[in-house]
Amino acid sequence: MSDFKKSNTAFVLYMLLAAAVIVLLLLTGVFFWLGKYTRHGIETEVPDVCGSYVPEAEVLLRAQGLRLEVIDSTYSKKVPLGTVVEQNPPAGAHVKEGRSIYVIMNARSIRQVPVPDLHDISYRQAEATLQALGLKVDEVVYEPSEYRDLVLDVRRDGGSLEPGVRLPEGSGVTLVVGQGKGTEQVYVPDLTGKTLREARELLLGARLVVGAVNIDPSDPAAAAATADGDDPAETVCYVYRQQPAGGQWIVEGSRIDLYLSADPHKALSSGTNSDEEDFF
Repeated sequence: MSDFKKSNTAFVLYMLLAAAVIVLLLLTGVFFWLGKYTRHGIETEVPDVCGSYVPEAEVLLRAQGLRLEVIDSTYSKKVPLGTVVEQNPPAGAHVKEGRSIYVIMNARSIRQVPVPDLHDISYRQAEATLQALGLKVDEVVYEPSEYRDLVLDVRRDGGSLEPGVRLPEGSGVTLVVGQGKGTEQVYVPDLTGKTLREARELLLGARLVVGAVNIDPSDPAAAAATADGDDPAETVCYVYRQQPAGGQWIVEGSRIDLYLSADPHKALSSGTNSDEEDFF
């Protein structure tokens, strides 16, 4: 009876030992399989791709078994357009093969900046506004004006710039700034039939400035354009009256008030009578 118990106990111990060996073998196999599957211990060093163009960066990373992914773009004048400016993980880090390297690239084109409306604000304020937008003042031209240091016009390449026109960042403009009234008498040009833009250019050339701009309230087209907030120069309104009238001699820097209508026939028919209206 005792021999039977001894043999039974030995059998149980043998089975437990066998089970333990099997479990150990299974665990060892799973460990090695996971290590191979996850490429445990196999890492590659991340190359430095900052300053490289994106196609070049892709080649460098692919050679190391890595992938490139562009996640954002920015604009900087300090580095060439289209190059990588930032990467994550950084150069020198050790990562597993197949890992994505996230990069931020510099834009491929120069940012276009809209020119703000600078008319009738101080020169210092206009200069600060331009600098904040990435533009600069190349030249300041002083013209006679009723008020000192107020911007009369914004020019580039000899022509006036309308608000909203886009320029490449870093571009320079010329500011026409008032220097106060002079003492010289200048001839007032006849502005009848001109748009606001044409009238402003003619007045600046004559060392005069635009004063009040009045839209004909009886003109439906002009009134609708004003209600929509459109610039009369852009909606093709025409000067049908001015004060002082054309043909007079006044002090340089004076303001000329303009009356606009969207009807060109009104401007043409009233042009010959403007002097008489002003006289009476």
